[in-house]
Amino acid sequence: MATESARLRVKTWICAAVVVFSNVFGNFFLKRGMPATLATPLDYLAVLFRPPVALGVLLLIVWLLSRMALLSWADLSYVLPVTAVGYVLVALAGKFLLHEQITVKRWAGIGLIVAGVALVSGGTAPQTKAAR
Repeated sequence: MATESARLRVKTWICAAVVVFSNVFGNFFLKRGMPATLATPLDYLAVLFRPPVALGVLLLIVWLLSRMALLSWADLSYVLPVTAVGYVLVALAGKFLLHEQITVKRWAGIGLIVAGVALVSGGTAPQTKAAR
């Protein structure tokens, strides 16, 4: 049974990493490919065919599917806090890749997110019991 538990833990961490990184980079590429202004609703459809936006959409589809898979075997109360580390990575991507300014107040919030993730992920990855 310990082997099954270890396998589930590895599977959970791999899937959680896919969820986090596909979300971070999906949103990054969407931001990178979006023009400053879009005049009409048709412009939103046209921008979908820009390569960075299309890649962002594809990565966000991967994010949704991998998140659905993760939620199928792990508790919601575990998945959401652990994948919240994506907020930290989004801030870092904004700072270093998009050259955004991040205030001290935001960095403090990011620090709180990191602390919460550490508290939640410190134990074993919980698995939801199947309903009978």
